[in-house]
Amino acid sequence: MNEILEKIGELGIVPVVKMEKAEDALPLGKALIDGDLPIAEITFRTSAAEEAIKILTRELPTLLVGAGTVLTVEQTKKAVSAGAQFIVSPGFNPKVVDYCIENSIPITPGINNPTQIEMALERGIEVVKFFPAEASGGLPLLESMSAPYTGIKFIPTGGINLNNLTSYLSKKKVHACGGSWMVKPELISSGNFDEITRITREAVAIMLGFELAHLGINEEDEDKALNSASLLSHLFYLPIKEGTSSFFVGSGFEVTKNKYLGKHGHISVATNDIHRAITYLKMKNISILPETAKEKEGKLKAVYLDQEVSGFAIYLLQK
Repeated sequence: MNEILEKIGELGIVPVVKMEKAEDALPLGKALIDGDLPIAEITFRTSAAEEAIKILTRELPTLLVGAGTVLTVEQTKKAVSAGAQFIVSPGFNPKVVDYCIENSIPITPGINNPTQIEMALERGIEVVKFFPAEASGGLPLLESMSAPYTGIKFIPTGGINLNNLTSYLSKKKVHACGGSWMVKPELISSGNFDEITRITREAVAIMLGFELAHLGINEEDEDKALNSASLLSHLFYLPIKEGTSSFFVGSGFEVTKNKYLGKHGHISVATNDIHRAITYLKMKNISILPETAKEKEGKLKAVYLDQEVSGFAIYLLQK
């Protein structure tokens, strides 16, 4: 898959932005970066779009900038010339799609029926935009419509919000979701960029869904581990289950039989999507320890971070 499209999938959410004034582009881009979502799809629905893309790509090189609502080849040329790294169209316009393919420009054309999916597959397109998502039938339509097709993923856009974001992103064929709720035109026009940052962070937090899974406690040997596990069980009426290298007490505690990572133990944090979580943590300069990765059926299920908190290592876990 094209690296730009891969990056969109890693980020998971694409803010769809309507810019009325090009001078709002820079503070808008900074607000998205501060909200931990360094991506923007600037729609060609206003005369300010081209200049806004120029400003963002020139001033904010870490921001992934694309052009949306692209209807013609001429608009495509203007968008790419301005610096757009990907193109999004509301429907499947063969002229626009073919031009982008011929010129190696990443494009996600809009579809909402099987015929359009087959038009995309015929051209080797791996990611399409499902639009308008909710108005077309939402998740039930997407699941039934996409069932016969492998090798293609979808970016639902239109009607996506905090209430249905995780429902869409939990589906294997959903590559990312597009939405405008965090970049509403009235927030931009009023200069309320702090609110855009807040809503954006909220969206990222809900998407990743971090929550405490269990607390791991390091002990020096099996006898001490059993004593600690037994005490926790006695205090809190929790069952003990012995594993190969540790004792599990209820669902909230793990007592290791030998010292492992972390001075005192580890904090296990579960997430909705471990790959996206790794991407976002990397933006905070936190890496994983690859040698600690655990896989199941070829898929990453857990890994330690190169980070400790108060003597506890951090263990990232796929829900």
